[in-house]
Amino acid sequence: MSLNDAERRRTSQELKANLAASGLSAREAAEDLGFAPERLRSALDVGPSGDPVDVWELRDYLDQAVRDTGRAPVPWTVLTEPARHLAREWFPLREAPRHTFPTGTADGFPGRSGSGRRPRRVRGL
Repeated sequence: MSLNDAERRRTSQELKANLAASGLSAREAAEDLGFAPERLRSALDVGPSGDPVDVWELRDYLDQAVRDTGRAPVPWTVLTEPARHLAREWFPLREAPRHTFPTGTADGFPGRSGSGRRPRRVRGL
């Protein structure tokens, strides 16, 4: 299973949008995933030489992180559940870790819902 150029671009945009929506920095995501910064950047860019297993793990990590803030993730148009079933035939997908947000609420601000917090901008991506 491989993605064409348009699918890679769309997936990269969705990953980056969900990273921004999560409120996490690229550094926090890389640490949680156990990725070096270059490896995270490669997964975010969804380049033709990138590791598809890393891309799926990042997708699942960001999907859950956004949900943990009380928001809905930017919809996945390529990395869908039916696509996951096909990917499992080709790759040994890994379970994504979960970010531990500070106590109080998912966004770390006691007394505020996750939907009231503006996500941080991701720099350098």
